[in-house]
Amino acid sequence: MASSRSVDPAELRAAITAISTWLSGSGPDPARPELAAAVRLSLRTLAADAPGKSVEVRVPPFAAVQCVEGLRHTRGTPPNVVETDPRTWLELATGLLSWADAVESGRVTASGSRADLARWLPLVRL
Repeated sequence: MASSRSVDPAELRAAITAISTWLSGSGPDPARPELAAAVRLSLRTLAADAPGKSVEVRVPPFAAVQCVEGLRHTRGTPPNVVETDPRTWLELATGLLSWADAVESGRVTASGSRADLARWLPLVRL
């Protein structure tokens, strides 16, 4: 039985497709609900692909998930945190931006020994 957190790949692809012209730089800003759906579904996909609770991935203001095997974080600020904006996250999730380039340019803040998500990205290709 699928968990309530699992994501239908077709649903993820539809959400990404809905904002793809914006992501590629040739379209208008997406509506907030479309952007939120793409971020939330892609983060849930990451959590399913990299199960665990040792890294917290934050994409404010839309969502945060815990993922990656390792010591479970339960209280306070997690030792392994990744934070970025929605556009950067979706560029990473779709392969338009590499993990290394995002970290090097400061578009992603990653702290902790397990905070490198390159292994799990991209989640879906445009």
